[in-house]
This record gives sequence, C-alpha cells and structure tokens, in this order.
Amino acid sequence: MVRPQYGQTIPNHNHSGHYWEASLDGTGWRPVKRTRTFEDVLAQIERRIAEDGLTAGDRLPAERQLAEQLGVSRSSVREAMRVLETLGVVSSQVGRGPDAGAVLTSRPDSALTDLLRLHLGLASLEMREVIDARHMIEQWAAAHAAGAGADTSALAAALAGMDAAESAEEFVEHDTAFHCAIADASGNRLIAAIMRSLRDSMRRYSVEAVQRLGDTSILRADHVRILAAIEDGDAEEATRAVSEHLAHAYPTLFR
Repeated sequence: MVRPQYGQTIPNHNHSGHYWEASLDGTGWRPVKRTRTFEDVLAQIERRIAEDGLTAGDRLPAERQLAEQLGVSRSSVREAMRVLETLGVVSSQVGRGPDAGAVLTSRPDSALTDLLRLHLGLASLEMREVIDARHMIEQWAAAHAAGAGADTSALAAALAGMDAAESAEEFVEHDTAFHCAIADASGNRLIAAIMRSLRDSMRRYSVEAVQRLGDTSILRADHVRILAAIEDGDAEEATRAVSEHLAHAYPTLFR
C-alpha cells in the first residue's frame, strides 16, 4: 500500500459510487467538495448564452429570479456574477422590473490585460515570454492583414500620430494603436483582443524601451515598411518587417 504524504490529495469514493477528494491534514481523512455552487451557476449561464445565442447587450434574469430558477441561494448567484463581471462578460446594473439583471458586454481584452499586468508585476511571467507571444501573434496578424487586402487607414493615422508625438509616452500610445490596428486588420477578434492585452500590460516597458532608444527614426522606418507590405499584399515581407521591428525595439531580447 502506498502511504500518502502529509497534505497530499488523493482520489477516493464512497459506497454510493460518488467520487470525492480526501486530504490528510494530520488528524484524519476529510472529504472535500469538488465544485462550489457558484461554479455550477457559471456553467448554467455559459450554457444558456450558447444555447440561446445571447450577445452583447442582452440581459440576464435578475438575481432573485435566477436564484429561483436554478434552485440556489442568491449569494451563489451574486458570487457567480462577480466572477463574470471581473472577466468582462457582464456589467451589473441596479434596477427593478425590466431594468433588473446583468447585461452581457463585450470586452475580453480588459480582463486579459489585468491578468497579464498582474503576472508581469509578480514576475511570474518574464518580459521575454510576453515578447515571444507578441512576436508570434503579430507575425500571423500582419500576414493575414496583407493577404486580406485590409483597410490600412487606422495604421496610417497611428503612424501620423507617432510622427507628431512629443514624448515617449505619447509615441507609445500611437505605437500601440498601430500594432493593435494590425491585429484588427487580420479579421480575428480574439487575436485583436490578445494583442491589446499584451500591449496594454507592457505599456510601461514599452515607454522605457523608447526612452532607451532615444531616436525613434528606426522604429518609424519599421512602421512604414510594415504598412507598405500590408498595402502591397505581401504577407512574407509583412512577417519579416514585424520580426525585424521587434528586434530593433527590444535588442537585448533578440540577440
């Protein structure tokens, strides 16, 4: 028989056939519930959103009504709603009658940004990992934007903003808009949301990188090259231009 170590969690089951988890806490075995009620509420809401085809702007039932329909406490519904609001899925509103209930929203990049910024601050993610992810995503986005013959007016406007920038912070603001516009032009909304999250979470590092460079002329030339490749429909050149641009912006990470 293999003896569990102190604090180890192992699978077990009772005589009814239901599985539970047991943990050794020094005094004996104690059953631990696998799921909490609010998690079941989340699963039900997710299922209804998918089955009913709900979209941004649609309203969920009021807290009390939802609790009655699901047969759970209002506190469980409230906890589930807090999770959904944190994730940017719903916006809770106070009201009665037809105005009661949370409204579905569409801002997945907000929650991703907060999560990435937190992990960067805790050093559980290294800047190299973030740049590698951005490198891969942006190469794909630039290639697809070029192949789709996408509208490049947003990129041109962001480039003009960089030319007029009077500080590193202002330059990065328009630089971020430029690269997010590439993701938008790819036609993939999830890619666009991830790109915004990556850029927003590393804004401070981007400003520091521009300050270290001092002269932004090489970055401007890179942007012009990327824009031209997308306008010409040259996916391979767009991919190369993005890769070399990141090497210029973060030379210590692309030795």
